[in-house]
Amino acid sequence: MTVKDRVAIVTGAARGIGRAIALRLARGGARLALADLLEEPLAETVELCTEAGAAEARSYQLDVADEQQVEATVDRVAEEFGALDILVNNAGITRDDLLMRMETQAWDVVLNVNLKGTFLMTRAASRHMVRARRGRIVNLASVSGLVGNPGQANYSASKAGVVGLTKTTARELAARNITANAVAPGFIDTDMTAVLSEAVKEKAKAAIPLRRMGRPEDVAEAVAFFASDEAEYVTGQVIAVDGGMVM
Repeated sequence: MTVKDRVAIVTGAARGIGRAIALRLARGGARLALADLLEEPLAETVELCTEAGAAEARSYQLDVADEQQVEATVDRVAEEFGALDILVNNAGITRDDLLMRMETQAWDVVLNVNLKGTFLMTRAASRHMVRARRGRIVNLASVSGLVGNPGQANYSASKAGVVGLTKTTARELAARNITANAVAPGFIDTDMTAVLSEAVKEKAKAAIPLRRMGRPEDVAEAVAFFASDEAEYVTGQVIAVDGGMVM
């Protein structure tokens, strides 16, 4: 899949799915602007991407929910790299609790990072893409945003919002040769799921037709396709990478 020398911003790139996406794009020879709040693991991702074959890789400390930071960082990336071809909105958090017990702060922070952050990054990046008349936007949704999940009212709502935002973005920007698609991961083996008990993991795997948790690399492959030249006629789509869990 062709991403060679394309300039890509990947948010939440310090670890987990974000790191896997960055490494997949690096192996394709992309030029990477990697963003996260976590400085040390982000620096490690940059080093790994350089070793994996990235044409260029730089780190940017960024809170995607901060409008001023987002605007400044996206403009800086476009200036330093001389282009902006791909945006991967991967940054996301959870603050799980049952609906009746959920604190308003837990609702707000999840919606701010997962949904508002995706909106802010998309708005800032699209301005550069519109001028270039080309771009790829790939958003990370979740199967929780497709079917809901007990204990995740905030997360499910934020990811359902990402799906709606993706489709609207696709419709608004198609005339400028900019595509927008989303990948909805299922039960993926990351730091986020590592804290779950073995009993919970086994119950989850029993509900997955392929009978295993996904790997970050599984998600990264789908993202890389949407970001590639080969996906130029695909827009407004959501693909679940979930082992068949919500089919």
